This record gives sequence, structure tokens and C-alpha cells, in this order.
Amino acid sequence: MNIHEYQAKALLKSYGAPVAEGVAILKVEEAEAAAKSLPGPLYVVKSQIHAGGRGKGKFKELGPDAKGGVRLAKSIDEVVANVKEMLGNTLVTAQTGEAGKQVNRLYIEDGADIARELYCSLLVDRSVGRVAFVVSTEGGMDIEAVAHDTPEKIHTVAIDPEKGVTADDVAAICKALELSGAAAEDAKSLFPILYKAFDEKDMSLLEINPLIVMTNGHLRVLDAKVSFDGNALFRHDDIKALRDETEEDAKEIEASKWDLAYVALDGNIGCMVNGAGLAMATMDIIKLYGKEPANFCDVGGGAGKEKVAAAFKIITADPKVEGILVNIFGGIMKCDVIAEGVVAAVQEVGLKVPLVVRLEGTNVELGKKILNESGLAITAADDLDDAAKKIVAAING
Repeated sequence: MNIHEYQAKALLKSYGAPVAEGVAILKVEEAEAAAKSLPGPLYVVKSQIHAGGRGKGKFKELGPDAKGGVRLAKSIDEVVANVKEMLGNTLVTAQTGEAGKQVNRLYIEDGADIARELYCSLLVDRSVGRVAFVVSTEGGMDIEAVAHDTPEKIHTVAIDPEKGVTADDVAAICKALELSGAAAEDAKSLFPILYKAFDEKDMSLLEINPLIVMTNGHLRVLDAKVSFDGNALFRHDDIKALRDETEEDAKEIEASKWDLAYVALDGNIGCMVNGAGLAMATMDIIKLYGKEPANFCDVGGGAGKEKVAAAFKIITADPKVEGILVNIFGGIMKCDVIAEGVVAAVQEVGLKVPLVVRLEGTNVELGKKILNESGLAITAADDLDDAAKKIVAAING
């Protein structure tokens, strides 16, 4: 689960991290009062969407010469003018795709005098089985480009979970970030704070880009991106309350209610599969035959008829879907249960696009019998290759 920048900063501030004062707003009418509540005279107006690259993004409605989704303002009037331009419009960034995201929230923040911009993140380093700090002196930039072009500028410091962030860990991070003086002193409290927040709130990612050294020598969290482990949310009602469903795909929200592993994609062939590996293979073979998958949908090994029907309805609700491929290997999941779920869903929502079903494994003959006797326009396939060829051919007419 992702949250907005202003929510992430409020969370980090509650742990004692240094962040600037700021106010989130939902309406243009709130802009002036929000700005007046801040010290000034420099303000930053930030679009709040679940995507990176906001500063370099462009608003669809404002033309190519308009400013991006993060703007400096040197007066309250300029803050209000920017808010009027940004709020309610669609911001397109490198991470949103061409469709962009509508900006429904803005964060007005007090400006900062920046001397240096650094990069700092925490994530689970699976190669060592520990939470690790990933840091670089190249803050404020595309970290993927830094990793590609100058990998020697990225440093990783793994944390021993039994010891937490030690003085040696802080020293190693400070050395990597070339921190000294007041910044190095701030680091002694900041890095343990970040680790504690990451650990206690079951985060999967905490990214600060940039972490800045101000002209007075002190550190400040200038931006914050936080993602949480969805499997641990049952422990954190306070975090669940921060969820902004307007930033999520409606189909993915519905899928989460049924405990389905569903991710919306940009293609035109809907996929329903059991098992992540089989799902990936299914998507790959669709691409091999010249089409694109419209989703990743794994119904899991123990799905019942109702869950299968729900998955089918979610897939058919996508207007981009021109055909559906059901690919099930029956182990724990029995083929007849899949067949019953598919038939029930088709009978309820109708079938407006071609449907190819490949079943193999437990109760496969019974599953095929259910499909064949349903009276529905369902095309059976013998294997995965055959299924992919048939669904692509059906779409191509």
C-alpha cells in the first residue's frame, strides 16, 4: 500500500525526523490560509499523486510549456495562482503513463535553503535477508540512471536486526554521503529514526529523495515516498486509514476484497491463471504471439467457485479486454471448480468477447465436461501454446 508524501512526512515527523512545515489542501479556497500559516517567504506547491517524477511532469490541460507538478512560489499570491492551475488537472509523469493522474490533493510546504541534495532509502535487501540503507550523494536525480551510469556512487549498508542501527552503521552512511559537522550530528539521530519507523510500521520501501543538507548545515527530509507490506496491514489500523482509493485502479480494489492477486496492465487479452509462475508464462506467450496481456490475475491454489466468478467479473469489467484466456493447472485447485466458476460468471455478466479455456490436472475431464455442456461460446484448448494461438486468432478475427 502506498501513501501520499504529506502523509509519509507526518508519519516520519511523529518519530522525530526533521521535516518542513506544510499543509495539505483539497480545494483552491484553502490555498491562501494554508500559505499564510507557513513561515515563508518561499513556498513549494506539490502535487500529491502516487507516482514519481512529479517535478518533471506535465499537465495535460496546460500545454507543454507549463510548469510541472512541483513548483516554487515566492509569495502567497503565487501560491494561489499555482494551486488554481494544478488542482483538478491531469499530471503526466514518467511513472503514470500517458493517461496521467488527476491531482486531487496539493501539499503547500515551507521552502528550504538547500546546500546539497542526497539520496537515502531503506528496503529489504533479500540477498542478505536484512533491511538496508541505500544511499548516494546524487540526490534529487533519477536513482535508476545513477545506478546505471555511475554505480560506484550508490552505497548499501545492511542493518543487523538484533543490533539495530549502530554507531558504526551511522559512520558508514555518513562516509558514503560525505556528511560532516552539524549534518553528521543530525545523522546520529535521523538514521536510527528512519530504521525504527521502517521496522515498526512494516514498510517495504522508505525513500527520501532528496535528503538535503541545508545552508545552515542541518539535515532535512525534503521528500518522502513510503510503501507498506500489504500482508502486515492487519497490524496497523492507523496506516490502513491513510489509504487513498482514488489513486488506485478500481479493479485492483475489488480484487483485494476477494484476496486476488490482480494487477491491471495496458494490453487487450484478459488472463485468469492459478499460480504466479504460470501467470507469467501465460503473459509471455501472449506477447510471443503478438498481443499484450490486459492484467495479471492469479486466483491462487485454493479458490472456490465464488472467487473464480469474482475474478472473471473483474476481468470483463475492463473495457480494453478484447478476449479472455483462462489457463488453469489443477493441483489443489480442481478443474471442475474453475469450470463451474467460469460458467456461473458468464451466465451472470454475459460474454461479449472470445473466451479460451485451457484446463489440465485434477478433475480435468469433469471440468471440460462442465464447459462443453454449458451451451456457452467457450473455446477449449489442449495446452498453453494452443490456448495462446486460439485467443490471438479469435481477436484477429
